[in-house]
Amino acid sequence: MIVRIMGEGQWELADSHFVELNRLDDELLDEMESGDTEGFRRTLGALLEAVRRLGEPLADEALEPSELILPAPDASLDEVREMLSDDGLIPG
Repeated sequence: MIVRIMGEGQWELADSHFVELNRLDDELLDEMESGDTEGFRRTLGALLEAVRRLGEPLADEALEPSELILPAPDASLDEVREMLSDDGLIPG
């Protein structure tokens, strides 16, 4: 699966990492719904770090269709709310 972090680039991740990313996405949704800004910042950072840690970065000149698009690390809670569908950042 190809994941894009806005403003950073793309990473290729094995489908086997979907479970971990989905768990973090569920946490992020819970924190957004409760308005927990501190938890949101922490979990967004953990989600982005998991993509960087588990994935293989694609070359800057590569432009592959992204299956997941994640917000930039400095995105606000309101900006991420606008990105979300009912399923969260990671479609289930």
